Amino acid sequence: MSASLRPKRTVVFDLDGTLLDSLPLVLEAIRHALEPFGSFPTMDIFARLGGPPERFLADLLPDPVHVPVALRRMVDFHDGNHHLIQPYAGAVETLSDLRARGIPAGIWTGRDRASTLTLMAAHGLDEIVDAVVCGDDLPTHKPDPEGLLALVSRLGCAPAETLLVGDADVDVLGGHAVGVETVLIRHQRTIAPAVTAMCWRDVTSPAEAYALVRARLRE
Repeated sequence: MSASLRPKRTVVFDLDGTLLDSLPLVLEAIRHALEPFGSFPTMDIFARLGGPPERFLADLLPDPVHVPVALRRMVDFHDGNHHLIQPYAGAVETLSDLRARGIPAGIWTGRDRASTLTLMAAHGLDEIVDAVVCGDDLPTHKPDPEGLLALVSRLGCAPAETLLVGDADVDVLGGHAVGVETVLIRHQRTIAPAVTAMCWRDVTSPAEAYALVRARLRE
C-alpha cells in the first residue's frame, strides 16, 4: 500500500493562520515593533515569519542592535491586543470531533510556549489537544522537521500515519522531509509550484482544510 493510501491515525495542526485567525494582529505587532526603524512592506515581513521573533526581527532590521527594543515593542503590542485573536470558524468543532472519535491531535507552532498556552487556554484548545511543540521548545525551527517528529512520537503514531495542516511553506517542507502528508491553506497567497507539488492537498481556507481532515480520517 502506498503512503498516500495508508490510513491516518493522528492530525498535527499549525496554530497561527491554521486554527487561530491571528495573522493580522501578528503582522500589525511586527509593524509596530519596526516603526521607529523604517518602513517595511507586509510581504517582506510575511516572507520572514517563522522561528523565534529574535531571528526574524534581526533579518528585518537594518541593524540587529535594535532587536531588544523592537522585540519589547512587539510583545507589548501583542499582549495588549491578543484578546482580538479568535479561532477560525470550525476549528474548535473539528478538534472536538477528533477528540470524540479517539483521534489524537497535536499543534506544531513557531510561536513561543507562553503565548501559545495563553491563547489555547483562552479558547479551550488546551482541553482538546493532546500535545504541543512550540518554537522555543527545541533549538531547531520549521522547516526542520525535528519538532514535527517529536510531536508525532508523543502522539504515538508514525509519520506515514499522520496528517499535517498548515498555512506556510515551511509546514509543507517540514512534512515532506519526513513523509507526513500536508494540507496547505493558501489563504490569498500564490504558492510556488515546487511547494504545491509537495502537498497532499492545497486549499483556500481553513474551513476547506477542516473538511478534508474529517473526511481523510474516516477512510
